[in-house]
Order: sequence, then C-alpha cells, then structure tokens
Amino acid sequence: MKTVRPFSLLTEFDISLFQSGKHFRMYQKLGSHLIEAEGERGVYFAVWAPHAKRVSVVGSFNAWDPGSHVLLPRWDKSGIWEGFIPALEKGAVYKYHITMQNGRGLDKGDPYALRWETPPNTASIVWDLDHYHWNDGPWLKKRIERAGKPQPWSVYEVHPGSWKKIPEDGNRSLNFHELAAELVPYAKDMGFTHIELMPIMEHPYFPSWGYQITGFFAPTGRFGLPADLMHFIDTCHQADIGVILDWVPSHFPGDIHGLYLFDGSHLYEYADMRRGFHPDWNSYVFDYGRNEVRSFLVSNALFWLDKYHIDGLRVDAVASMLYHDYSRQEGQWIPNIHGGRENLEAISFLRDFNEAAYKNYPGIETIAEESTAFPGVSKPAWEGGLGFGQKWMMGWMHDSLNYFKRPPMFRRWHQNEITFSLVYAFSERFMLPLSHDEVVHMKASLLYKMPGNEWDKFANLRALLGYQWTHPGSHVLFMGGEFGQTTEWGHDRGVVWELLQYDFHKGCQEWVKALNHLYGSHPAFWWHAFSPEGFEWISGDDTENCVMAFLRKGRPGDKVLLVVCHFKLNTLDEYTLGVPYGGVWREVLNSDDGRFGGSGVLNSDLTAQKIASHGKEDAIVIRLAPLSVQIFEGLERPKGKGKKTRTKAKEAEAQKPGAEKGRKKKNQSN
Repeated sequence: MKTVRPFSLLTEFDISLFQSGKHFRMYQKLGSHLIEAEGERGVYFAVWAPHAKRVSVVGSFNAWDPGSHVLLPRWDKSGIWEGFIPALEKGAVYKYHITMQNGRGLDKGDPYALRWETPPNTASIVWDLDHYHWNDGPWLKKRIERAGKPQPWSVYEVHPGSWKKIPEDGNRSLNFHELAAELVPYAKDMGFTHIELMPIMEHPYFPSWGYQITGFFAPTGRFGLPADLMHFIDTCHQADIGVILDWVPSHFPGDIHGLYLFDGSHLYEYADMRRGFHPDWNSYVFDYGRNEVRSFLVSNALFWLDKYHIDGLRVDAVASMLYHDYSRQEGQWIPNIHGGRENLEAISFLRDFNEAAYKNYPGIETIAEESTAFPGVSKPAWEGGLGFGQKWMMGWMHDSLNYFKRPPMFRRWHQNEITFSLVYAFSERFMLPLSHDEVVHMKASLLYKMPGNEWDKFANLRALLGYQWTHPGSHVLFMGGEFGQTTEWGHDRGVVWELLQYDFHKGCQEWVKALNHLYGSHPAFWWHAFSPEGFEWISGDDTENCVMAFLRKGRPGDKVLLVVCHFKLNTLDEYTLGVPYGGVWREVLNSDDGRFGGSGVLNSDLTAQKIASHGKEDAIVIRLAPLSVQIFEGLERPKGKGKKTRTKAKEAEAQKPGAEKGRKKKNQSN
C-alpha cells in the first residue's frame, strides 16, 4: 500500500456545521484540492462515506489499484475519509473505490469534483478554479447596487448543446468560446437581458438535456474546460447580460458511478423508495431530511454563484419536491408526520437555500419552476414563504396556449382563458414562460400550435408573444421561438437558423427584437411588474370582438402605455377605447406592421376626444388590426387641452402675496 499522509482541511467547526446541515461552503473542504503540505505539493482528498468499510483513491497514477492510497477515516465518526497524496498533479484522473460492509467494491466519481471526464468516460479529474482572470467587476458592482430594485427581465432560454450546430464538423455543438462569440452578441442585439442555460453540470446522457446530473460541481466537458465556461459568463456580463443556470436539486440518476448507493447505502437518496424513487424520470430523490445532504445541496448552489459569478438559479421541478404524492398513486407514498402530503423537509431545505443565496450574493435571483398553487413560493422565508425571487407562471402558459390553439371564430366563448391570469397575477412574483417543455414530445412548435394558414399562424404567434411581453411579470422564451421555428426542438439538430431566409420568420424575429427594446426602455413594463400599481384594465369583456385592453404604468412621471390585443381575423376601422388622460396617443408598436410580416393596419398619432368610454372621460378611436397586439404611448398633454394641471411655476406663482386676491377677482368676473 502506498503512503497516504494524514492531513485535513476540516476543523471541528466544519464538521459541526456539516452535520447540522448548515455548512454552505463544503466544496472548499470535500473533494480533491491541490495544496502544499509540509513543503510538498500534492492533492488532498476528502469524501463523505459513513457506511463504507474502506475507501481508497484509484486512478491512472496507481493503475486503478484499490489496494493503493487508502484514505484515513476521521476520528470524530463524521463518516469522512481523507488524506494527502504527495506529487499528484492537476489533471490526475481518479475515482473513489469504496469497499462496502459486505466486502464488495464500488468505483464512484467524486461528488465534489470540479471537473469530470467527458462522457461516455466517467472518472473525476483533479482541477482548480483559481487562475481565471475575471473582467466583470463593473457588472457585479451594478448587480449589488440594484439588489431589490425593479429591473427588466427578458430571458432567452438556451440549450447550449443545440443552439447552433456545425454541420461541416460532424454536426458538433459550439464550445463555450464559440457561444461567447456568437450567442452573446445575438442575445444583445435581440435585446434580451438574461440568458438562461439549461443544465450545464456534467451529465452522462446527452438526450437528458442536462437534467440527469452526476457531476454537480463540474461543468460538462462537452463544451470545454471550466475556464471556458467562465469566459462565456464573463463575456455575457461585459455585454450587460445576466446568466441564469438551471439547477436540479430535485433528483439524480442511478448511474453506478454517481450518487446512487454511494457507499453501499442509501446515502444521498431517501431509503424508502416510496420517497426515494421518482417514477416520472426513473431517478432518485435527495433525502432532504439528512443534514449532510442539505449541506451538499446548498453548497452546490452557492458554488455556482461564487466560482462562476452566476446571476440566478432557476430551480427545476420544485413541485415534485414539495409533495410526497407527486406523480404517485394512493398507497405509493408516505404522509408527513402530520398526515399531510407536503414534504416538510424539502420545504425547509428550499427556505435554507434561498436565505443563504440572497444573504451571500445580493442582487442574484432564484426562480422556481413550480406548477401547483403552493402558497408563498416567492414570498420571503421570514414571512412563511419559500423565499424564491420569482415563480414560473405555468397557469398563464397553459391557458394562453389553449386559447391560441383555437380558431379565432371560436375564441369569443373562451375569453376567460386569456384573461384569467390577471385574476391572480399579483399573488406571486411571476415569470411567464414559453419554455423548451412546450416544443417537444409531439406538442408541436409554437408556430405550429397556431391555427390557420401561414399568414394566420405568424400573426397569431406575434400576438401571443406581444401579449407575453406586455402582461405583468417578467418573461422567458426558448430559443427558436423568436423567429417561429416550424419543427419541434431536437437536441441533435438544434435551432433551424436557415428559416431566417424567409420573410415571415425574419419578420417574427424583428418583432421580438422590437418588443425587447420597447420593453427595456419603458419602465411602465417592469417598474411595477409584480404589483397591481403597474396594471389597469380598460376592457377585458369584449368577447364579441375578442379584444382586451389594459394600461401599463411605471413611476410617477413615466409615460403610460396602452396595450390593445385583438385576437380575431377581422379589421375594425373605428374602435373606441377610454384613456386615462387627453392629448396625443402615439402607436409605438404594432404586430401587424408590414416589417414584421403583418398586413399594415397602422395608426397615425391620435388625439383623445372628450368621449366618456370605459369609465374614462377621454377616449381615442383606433384602427384595430387583425390578430394583433398594438401598443400606444400617452404623450405630454397639449397646452389648453385635456384636464388642466398646475406646473411648478404656477404653484410658485400661487404662493406670491396678492395671489389669493387676484383669484377672487377672476372668479367674481366669471
């Protein structure tokens, strides 16, 4: 047996925090670390395997011999095995050989490894992350300064392995450097504020899209080295684009080299498969009641915020974490201690995670993909909520897609589907998604969900996107949706960029670009995105014409925007709508504009008339385009027209001596 020297990075306080579920920097202690001990360079290894009979490090450096380099168990019965191997260098490939109590052996990857071999290889790699030079200081400073303040959120969801393929090179995916060179300027030009990456943690099966993770602390080697991912994120930040990562603390696969049965026991997963096995994904559920597992998961979240400067985490499948009976039939699940269906341990974990993330990294955002009516998902934990910053508005997505699938002639009977989201729009801080899940598995692309001929389909899609952008909340759109991809998304083929040679697709892309730039430049859309102060109905009950009209409002002094949605095929030349004040109303965006592929039914500047309509004293008469979203901006009121308001100069004049006497004389003369 070769020498493994006694050494430890772990203090008694570390162990205490780890065992209480409160150590949120375990990646600094467990795993493999390049260090110098007693004047000699080498690697310190530490792994949690409390039920193992013996643990050794095996790799190419010792011919994968389990008898070499046996780690030492800690005296404190923490279940951690550790030791220092001198002369070992960065890039060494290794696994932990775990001898179970029955004498059989398992070869496992390192749960805390910073890098893994590229699949189908499955070993971990000794690495460090301390040598990349970041250039995003101004971005991080700005992120802290705007923490808790309103800001625009227009998110472009991307599967990095299929955003663009290189047919000339075996149809390979772009690497992180190529994505930095092509994806970042594209998202910037399109006006997106954030890029959301589907999971980039190491996963053995590419068609899982990254949601079946084995290397929770390592970016996948398919697209380059860890420093290459840092370069991509750095490039985003220098372009004023935030980066959101999909994070999966809900389950993990049963690959033999991964977390499942890690030390021969159900260590990371619930032991009872009525809790520990996920029937939807044939995967295993983390044991949220085990403190060391909680430390692992929260440490993993903070790791990406720390080492990779990530701006947000979109947490996958939160609903499956919250309920013991999720996707399970009667008798296939175990109630909680109160007899209920809620997973109290998962709820507690999510609160810990959110509190730790926001406390340590002000300005980041956590986003829950949560499809039920669980209360308080985006309320702070100290108010009894789960503590997320935003929650995906799955109800809006389902209702809106169901509505738009209907031929326009039948929509008059389903107005409630398209307006219902406004009943509960401010009960949570909602993000409106049109995500990858809606354009796979025979659900059809967004464009081909729409009824009618080609013109109708594109007009409907532009109207749907216009409604998404102008609805209260924030929004996320999956790649390809911005130009009306005709086929479902496929991870092997990716986005069909060739379609942009056709006018309708190019026009749809220009529409999304115009929406983004209008959205980002008008605080009326996002200053009160999550509160009723930013929204006011004008009309939501014109079922005959399938019209809904509403105001979006920002800060005092910001221009008010009137959004008019018309979801029928006809044109209405004179449609009267009440407005909050007189003066000129300018059409700033119209999905029926010819440059977007529309028929060109537009409006010149409209001067409000003294016509009582929709509970307002003033009204405008507009041309209502077919299958459209039209946005009007209320300009400054002309002098002498509309309701009079005092300027600061007039207020000052009113305070002068004799002003009151002058007003009395004027009133008497009238």
